[in-house]
Amino acid sequence: MTASDNKRLRDVALLATLVVLGFIMLVPLMWTVLLSLKSNSDLLQSTANAFHGPYTVENYAAITKSSGVFRWLMNSVIVSGLQTIGVLVLASLAGYGFARLEFPYRDQIFLLVLFGLAIPEQAVIITRHQLFTGLHLHNSYPGLILPGLAAPFGVFLMTQYFKAIPKELDEAAILDNASRFKIFWKVLLPLTIPAQATLGIFTFLGSWNDYWWPLISATRADMFTLTVGLSASQINFAQTSGLGYLMTQAVFAAVPILIVYIIFQKYIVRAVAGAAIR
Repeated sequence: MTASDNKRLRDVALLATLVVLGFIMLVPLMWTVLLSLKSNSDLLQSTANAFHGPYTVENYAAITKSSGVFRWLMNSVIVSGLQTIGVLVLASLAGYGFARLEFPYRDQIFLLVLFGLAIPEQAVIITRHQLFTGLHLHNSYPGLILPGLAAPFGVFLMTQYFKAIPKELDEAAILDNASRFKIFWKVLLPLTIPAQATLGIFTFLGSWNDYWWPLISATRADMFTLTVGLSASQINFAQTSGLGYLMTQAVFAAVPILIVYIIFQKYIVRAVAGAAIR
């Protein structure tokens, strides 16, 4: 067997392994979709009925009629979207400042920012709750959005990305009488789009899937995010006649995340490839 045959065999084995692992990862999603397409009366008899017909879309129709899912979905979109925009703006500005500007105690301040990576959210939850209670921000969008704007990882990522950009670009722009903000906005920021896309996706996913703080801050049903709302539905329906309905809600909640990933996946690949080259 030649070296070319050995390489081809290894490639086939690797591809087969990846296909098997990918299928294993898709099994829970496939199971959820199948359950969502079954009537609740069939699932009361046995969840094994999900493997054969008849299938129905009555659970999806029920969502459009009498469900709080759309309200929860809107809340999650608003909170996750605004939080992502805020993190991108603040992290980009902070990253540019730490990477390109000289100011007193820059390195010490950057070290303090990195300390934020080591502090778990649970350690400050009581203080945060008292602060937001005093400001009357619970059950409001600012109350759900503001805590997520503290993103030490985002500052670190953007700082490292700005540092990797040659400083000759800044010097050339300064010779053309460009201001600091114009250099940031016109010259450097467009070069960080892969890093921003990656940070934006991770921020959006983290905010979308966040359960801990929305559970504490949002006590009214109309301010629930999807994670809290679906959890409340699970308590009410999981062991009763609403199992298929619950699975439909889960599928419905996953669709926006799938769309976001499909749109921005090329930026993730580009950012990872760029990091590997560096």
